[in-house]
Amino acid sequence: MLGFHGRYLRIDLTTGTSASIPIEPEILARVIGGVGLGAWLLHRECPIGVDPLAPEAPLIFAFAPLVGTGITTSAKFAVVAKSPLTGRICDALASSHFALTGKALGYDALVFVGACAEPSEWTNGKLRPTRCWGRSAQETTEALAGEGRVAAIGRAGENGVRFATISADGRHAGRGGLGAVMGAKRLKAIVAAGAQATSVAEPATVAALAGALRDRAASAATAKYRELGTVSNMNTFARLGALPVRNFSGEQIDGAERLSGERWQSERRARRSGCAHCSIGCEHRFTYTRGDGARRDTRAEYESIFALGPLCGLTDPDAVLEASERCDFWGLDSISTGATLAFAMECTERGELANGPRFGERLTPWIDRIAEKEGLGRRLAEGSRRLADSIGGDAPDRAPHVKGLELPGYEPRALQAMALGFAVGARGADHNRSGAYEIDFSDEADRLHGDERSARLAAASEDRAALMDALVLCKFVRGAIDDLYAEGGALLSAVIGRPLGADDLRASARWIVDLRKAFNAREGWTPAEDTLPARLFEEPIREGPARGARIPRERLARMIRSYNRERGWSEEGWPARERLALLESELALPGLVDTIEAARDASRAGRREGMERG
Repeated sequence: MLGFHGRYLRIDLTTGTSASIPIEPEILARVIGGVGLGAWLLHRECPIGVDPLAPEAPLIFAFAPLVGTGITTSAKFAVVAKSPLTGRICDALASSHFALTGKALGYDALVFVGACAEPSEWTNGKLRPTRCWGRSAQETTEALAGEGRVAAIGRAGENGVRFATISADGRHAGRGGLGAVMGAKRLKAIVAAGAQATSVAEPATVAALAGALRDRAASAATAKYRELGTVSNMNTFARLGALPVRNFSGEQIDGAERLSGERWQSERRARRSGCAHCSIGCEHRFTYTRGDGARRDTRAEYESIFALGPLCGLTDPDAVLEASERCDFWGLDSISTGATLAFAMECTERGELANGPRFGERLTPWIDRIAEKEGLGRRLAEGSRRLADSIGGDAPDRAPHVKGLELPGYEPRALQAMALGFAVGARGADHNRSGAYEIDFSDEADRLHGDERSARLAAASEDRAALMDALVLCKFVRGAIDDLYAEGGALLSAVIGRPLGADDLRASARWIVDLRKAFNAREGWTPAEDTLPARLFEEPIREGPARGARIPRERLARMIRSYNRERGWSEEGWPARERLALLESELALPGLVDTIEAARDASRAGRREGMERG
């Protein structure tokens, strides 16, 4: 097939050797690329039960057939690994020119195993010591720019912060601590300057389809992102009572309007830009005054502003924007940074944490301590789940995570289809792998009272997200696509030269969701993990437009059972044997059935033993 190279490069950082490994065309046609190809490779390359920071744990950079075709928003790469934050699958996407030059090396993926003997960089197939250790990702990129496009980690990744990022062109593969995996391998940067073009089967058809999508992506369908960016969500969520504040306490916060995109547009806007090969241009930069009085500008996204602002009881725009830029500088996931700090703030307020951060204070000193693992920053660098476990008592009930991944900026009690999406998400609490919030904002469901219909729609939204992440199309372009499966099939067929229809792509989405689930199951997942922080069950929202909303445990349990049935899994969430057998045979994953069934049996036996002891 065209569009693919039909092989991946396995780089052993311990020995400095590499091997080109073929991938069967039938497998590529099923998992496509991006997170799909990455999940398949993780099954093949990751030893069962491995510590995510061990040399044996793989770090995978996966490309896709649309990369290099000129299709708008397709200049993306996926990074996939076992997360050091959650112990489960982590797949993250970043838009950058690195995706284009990385794929042009002639491989569909780069798989790094082992660990360098000293801090090093991998440059166009050669491993060498680096002089950039200790520098920020941006400084590293500037130092290596003459040799190609760069993906790098900052100090947080070097220091093993469990929510460190990998950066390329100032964009981040952010969630789950992929930067820590790269740091554990003592791999500072990956530099790519490939020159092998992406060949397509039907150039004229690809050009026509790409032109039509580009025009639609520059139309009213994406006006929200072009005109204001994701910061426009601040006012919308506050109006609906869906803006989480003060560690998901259910309170409201005065002054949130100071952080609104509409206000910043007139008072602080510096400029607008976009990612590589994108016709939307959603990136907005805003000016702020740093703590030392210097004037700067930085890009701003809703998730960063929510997490480093209202969630931490902070509404000073200058302080919030400075905190966001500081996370970028160190290479820290801003959601996990803000959520862990917010949790620590509540623990400090309750007397559970001595000399900890406090709601409303400037965050940059604490962000610096996290990145450098100084003092209390060492405990904060472990994330909210581990911090809560170290505190004990009822602190774990208030830690804002699912499976160890901190919650993004959606109040689950006010958006209950999204609550389900968080609970069942393979990556953890996740707004990018589940588009269930679209259900809550539509007329199809009651956002304050989830039901079985929400479960069906949530599963469908997760499938669409999986497909877009395999095609590596930006989620912001979805409004410009009428039928993702049919139009995605037409695009993919014209690129690879094999006819793929809507049903084929629906099947691919399901392959990917099942692959993620199966990986988690083999790594110790149990049904008890598909839940939410206890406070969301026990405490209603106390103020504002969604006052009184809460999530009864049994309601969420019913929704989860409905979701699992919709997936064709057991009501507990275990993949069915026949589905596992298909994954094993069709995707060349020997031993998968026995591995998952042994994990299931052990989980059930453990639960029975616990009940008997209880």
